[in-house]
Amino acid sequence: MTFTNAPIALITGSARRIGATTCKTLHAQGYTILIHCRNSTQEATALAESLNAIRANSAHVFQADLCDMAQVEQLCHQLNGELPKLDLLVNNASSFYPTPAAESTQAQWDDLINSNVRAAYFLSTGLLPLLRKAKGSIVNIVDIHAQRGLPGYPIYSIAKAGLEMMTKTLAKDLAPEVRVNGISPGPILWPEAEAALSEAAKQEVLIKTPLARSGTPDDIAQAVCFMASAGFVTGQVLAVDGGRSLYS
Repeated sequence: MTFTNAPIALITGSARRIGATTCKTLHAQGYTILIHCRNSTQEATALAESLNAIRANSAHVFQADLCDMAQVEQLCHQLNGELPKLDLLVNNASSFYPTPAAESTQAQWDDLINSNVRAAYFLSTGLLPLLRKAKGSIVNIVDIHAQRGLPGYPIYSIAKAGLEMMTKTLAKDLAPEVRVNGISPGPILWPEAEAALSEAAKQEVLIKTPLARSGTPDDIAQAVCFMASAGFVTGQVLAVDGGRSLYS
């Protein structure tokens, strides 16, 4: 790979949905994009090809299972060896599914904690030399349920609460060279695992959303761009939720 003087962004879990939109938005801002995926290699490759058609050699794909620490370490080793710097790390990759307390398992705990918190932490620390070279920033995709747990999803809620605290803690520890912020989405895209969610259930969520509608992936992508460029902002978690977090 060859790199120009363009800023470089790594977005985890970015082959599809919010991650892919974030890649496109940052690319339009002039970034070279590193697209990470776990299983969606076909979608990641297609996304990279579409971005490279716009600007040659401006998008690259990296595959790794972020629940596997050996693969996290290998990804960090590879990027540290190949990149001149890293201007932006977006920890977007996440697992989401229900874990009723009476039925939850250690395997579910490990999967949700590792994908939502552990991987983000060790990518942030493992890529720190590159981030420091660029005086870059980290943006973590949290969740409004980090503050108000989602019923039926206790492990996920705990994991996102950990990611929010990680954001605030690393903002102190990595300053002044690296800024660390978070974005907390509200109702943006209905989770794919809940494709059969009834319209009545969706409306119940939207009734408690002051703007009375769901957001779009572009809303999150624009917020990431803001946090990436806001040079005097660190340790903050911005709710992009139409006001949903104002309600319990």
